Amino acid sequence: MPRYRLTIEYDGRPYRGFQAQAALPSVQAAIERAVTAFCGETIRLAAAGRTDTGVHATGQVVHIDLEKAWPAETVANALNAHLVPEPISVLDAVMVDDDWHARFSATERRYLYRILNRKGPPALDHGRVWHLKKPLDADAMHAAAQGLVGHHDFTTFRDMQCQSKSPLKTLDVASVRREGDEVLLVFEARSFLHRQVRSMTGTLAEVGIGRWTAADVRAALEARDRTACGPVAPPDGLYLTGVGY
Repeated sequence: MPRYRLTIEYDGRPYRGFQAQAALPSVQAAIERAVTAFCGETIRLAAAGRTDTGVHATGQVVHIDLEKAWPAETVANALNAHLVPEPISVLDAVMVDDDWHARFSATERRYLYRILNRKGPPALDHGRVWHLKKPLDADAMHAAAQGLVGHHDFTTFRDMQCQSKSPLKTLDVASVRREGDEVLLVFEARSFLHRQVRSMTGTLAEVGIGRWTAADVRAALEARDRTACGPVAPPDGLYLTGVGY
């Protein structure tokens, strides 16, 4: 069966996460319905990552298997036509080998977290940024984030419901920078624990506000204890921006 790699962009606000759930709206279910409307086939797609409720994506990657070998451009255009009511867009479609897998072939996942750091609340980006009024020291946040880079036991930053077999992960990149009124956090790793990025972001925001130091972040990591984590950032500002293969 022909296999297609799709790059997907979506606004996560209307959905209860990416993964299909009975009687609940999901990004996966919307895409699968579009496939059925396009070619009459009932399929189950595979995704590079399962984003939570309210989390967005500019570079999610999925694959689908179809019975007929359609031109890749036809697949993308047809799915977009049937996704018109949804805040989901197929940015690209490519036919790939049948042993290529959106999840298991991935070697890197990249996330961006946007914090709007000003007194006035967001009007145009409501639901797409985390609004913090107190001034943030982005340089201090970046310095503290470097203590998270590398191979560690990330139990402190792991959600209690995480299904990963091990808390051991290698964080390749953790960077923080300010661009105008926004503080942008970028994280890159082969894989992440459930809510790891939001947990690290909320903790680093404590550094930016001045309540924590870089040493406090390092101590929290070394505690390997969920109760040592700072506040968990909301889903609003989180984006899956890309997947490396």
